[in-house]
Amino acid sequence: MIKMQAGQTFHTHKGYLKLDEIIGKEFGEPIKSSLGVTFTTLKPTLTDYMMKSGRNTQIVYPKDAALIVMFSGIGPGSRVFESGTGTGALTSALAHYVGPTGKVYTYELRPEFQKNAAKNLQRSKLIDNVEMKSGDVTMGIAERDLDAAVLDLAVPWLVVPHVYEALKPSGVVVSFSPTIDQVVRTTEALRDSGFVFIETIECLMRTMQVERGKTRPNTMMTGHTGYITHARKIIKLAQTDGPIVEQESVIADADFDSLDLEENSEVMAEDSA
Repeated sequence: MIKMQAGQTFHTHKGYLKLDEIIGKEFGEPIKSSLGVTFTTLKPTLTDYMMKSGRNTQIVYPKDAALIVMFSGIGPGSRVFESGTGTGALTSALAHYVGPTGKVYTYELRPEFQKNAAKNLQRSKLIDNVEMKSGDVTMGIAERDLDAAVLDLAVPWLVVPHVYEALKPSGVVVSFSPTIDQVVRTTEALRDSGFVFIETIECLMRTMQVERGKTRPNTMMTGHTGYITHARKIIKLAQTDGPIVEQESVIADADFDSLDLEENSEVMAEDSA
């Protein structure tokens, strides 16, 4: 991915391209290099910006970012907490989906990471949807009434109680962790803090070599990158001196006339407004 600048030349092993000859053309229009090889200009997608971002740490890959966005339930106008920012790749995905009417509050302790992430967000033209903040989120989160929280840090379980206080009731937390030990401790913290619908998944992705009579999976694949744990916040019941009974959760749509609940079933509510 290159930035179009007048007077510049893009050199490759298949010949060079004069950028002056590309500027002003439509995306998708072919152009020949100095060696006669045909190139095509394409408009960068969100995936391109994520994969080509300047890196000083590992990124969350699009396959995981897509699931994180889906599980978080965010959309235009959503307010989202994120820690840590890292390269800003996942931040870009979150900022893209909350749009100009939403906001991503992203925290990062290391200033060099934050500076690099800001450059990546400016490059993808999503910086206006993001508020970049410095601070130790294990000590607390300033924001309140958030729609979702996304955790990508070494000790997510230490942040879970603060996430509970920052989220709206029924809000979503999504945590990305590379090791299963992190997942176990995070899941335990979620259970103790008042979250339900706790689930952990792993996404493995492989591409296909498609050719008539020879179609098969490619030998190389993107295997383990991390585990995604997501959960929903509920309002805690008042403490009593009586025995603790197993709590039931319900999924309900406001348009339903009635609900048939099975023992220990889980129900979600959707406001028809």
